[in-house]
Amino acid sequence: MAKLSSLVLIFGLLTTLVLLTSYQAMSQEVEDESEFNYDEESEKGPQHWGDIKPNEWFLCKNGTMQSPIDLSNQTVKIVSNLGVLQINYNPSNATLKNRGHDIKLELIANTSSLQINGTRYILKQLHWHSPSEHTINGKRFDLELHLVHQTPSGKTAVIGVLYKTGLIPDPFLALLTKDLVAISNSTGAERAVGVVDPRLTNFNRIHYYRYMGSLTTPACTQNITWTVVKEVKSVTKEQIELLQVAVHDESNTNARPLQPLNNRLVQLNYFGPALGPTA
Repeated sequence: MAKLSSLVLIFGLLTTLVLLTSYQAMSQEVEDESEFNYDEESEKGPQHWGDIKPNEWFLCKNGTMQSPIDLSNQTVKIVSNLGVLQINYNPSNATLKNRGHDIKLELIANTSSLQINGTRYILKQLHWHSPSEHTINGKRFDLELHLVHQTPSGKTAVIGVLYKTGLIPDPFLALLTKDLVAISNSTGAERAVGVVDPRLTNFNRIHYYRYMGSLTTPACTQNITWTVVKEVKSVTKEQIELLQVAVHDESNTNARPLQPLNNRLVQLNYFGPALGPTA
């Protein structure tokens, strides 16, 4: 009887391990850019992602909590109880990688974190989309930075920062200019960039949108906690163009189309004057 109990326990532990590993794998973004693209006319374009790998990417087609979405004043619920974003960012060695569909900055050390409702998410990587994936009151911006955080169990929280083209360059991107030039034309190229400080992304931590969504690339994994900063920052045209070189399809963009809200709760943590319908 004791032997049977031990076998049941071992089987249970193995099953848990397999499920956890599977969940962690599904919560990762696809690295191979040749598997999909952003060209609306292509068979690998966003409208076909769910058909490319029906068993793995089915949520891209059938998911009901997909991202990105439009953040409209007509649908968001304004609150003040979410509080200031609990961020603890610190310098880390990093590697810059051209993934073909975007540029990713991967942090080596687990020294930066975001805490939401008592759960600590480690900042793993940053990447950029142009134009922006999320829109505010129907307006699409020129660039969107995603800061991707994960727990050891594979739960994911992403912070999105929006940018519009202006005369003032983004200081964080400015520090990476030489490294971006070095890898921008070579899919799969990697470059050690030394120590970077994610605090230099320097976004507003008070006014932000919060909702539950998905990854915006296959496998379109759901139950992602999204935080989209309301403040729109400045980036130069040259900085955007340098990031766009990495997108190797005719669309020259890497923004997924907007997805249905499907009655999801979208909160806006906000202190200030009343917002109009399109403020």
